[in-house]
Amino acid sequence: MAGSHPYFNLPDFTQPSTPSTPPSLPSHQRCWPSDATKGLLVALLGGGLPAGFVGPFSRMAYQASHLPSLELLIGRCLFHLPIALLLKLRGDPLLGPPDVRGRAFLHALLNVLSIGCAYSAVQVVPAGNAATVRKGSSTVCSALLALCLESQGLSGYDWCGLLGSTLGLIIIVGPGLGTLQEGTTGLYTALGYVLAFLGGLALSLGLLVYRSLHFPSCLPTVAFLFGLVGLMGSVPGLFLLQTPVLPNDPLSWSCVGAVGILALVSFVCVSYAVTKAHPALVCAVLHSEVVVALMLQYYVLYETVAPSDIMGAGVVLGSIAIITAQNLSCEREGQVEE
Repeated sequence: MAGSHPYFNLPDFTQPSTPSTPPSLPSHQRCWPSDATKGLLVALLGGGLPAGFVGPFSRMAYQASHLPSLELLIGRCLFHLPIALLLKLRGDPLLGPPDVRGRAFLHALLNVLSIGCAYSAVQVVPAGNAATVRKGSSTVCSALLALCLESQGLSGYDWCGLLGSTLGLIIIVGPGLGTLQEGTTGLYTALGYVLAFLGGLALSLGLLVYRSLHFPSCLPTVAFLFGLVGLMGSVPGLFLLQTPVLPNDPLSWSCVGAVGILALVSFVCVSYAVTKAHPALVCAVLHSEVVVALMLQYYVLYETVAPSDIMGAGVVLGSIAIITAQNLSCEREGQVEE
């Protein structure tokens, strides 16, 4: 009798075979990226890479027309104000619900302080080093704050990636800190590093505050408030602390426009990512900004990149790979498979 063997279940080779097609999983069994994976990828591609261009472009604007840092912050805040039209079309309050309005304003204030410190630091120290100190301090502070305030732990691989990325940042910035010049130049350089550190601390606090906000249209609301609070603080500060400059060359205007657009994209992506993944991991993935800034520092600004910078950038990239690989997972039928 033609057919399969009763004991070995062998197929009948006497009949013509039909081409086999790989079985497709039902829609409820297909593998989709988990929330943590989505958050880290968005932070890497939409947060870190665009932000890496902000520091060098800011330095180019300063070198071309001595554009003050607060004036550059005003230009960036102007790109956030049109989000008010989106909130109006959706019928949402511009300042957020009354019960969370205070925390929303606090988040905007912390981000304005972080960006203001970063723009000031990049004018006196190399863009790559300023981004290194800011991202390193934000990562360490985010991990400590999440452990102390949220009781949110990390796995061993995550800690390995965090320590590795911090080590890479120390390798990059360590030699520069050890060779500070004496006198006024060295004092300004040290002040630039202090401002970069404070910018990272304010960034980590802002991310922690944002994770506590839960209401519809949260992301566009905080983006609009950033522009509003930034203008309210930077416009008076510009006339009191700095001298306004009206750029008259296309390079400065192009840099201001590029900084505003890229920074807005990075702001939105980082705010989304921190709701999906641990804030310390998001900050660690954002270390990719340092690598981009170092590349632009060498190829565009023609500033020296030391061998320690290259070595530290390699360590940072390896640490990002560890964190990303550890958190790569897929969700199937409501369960997470790594």
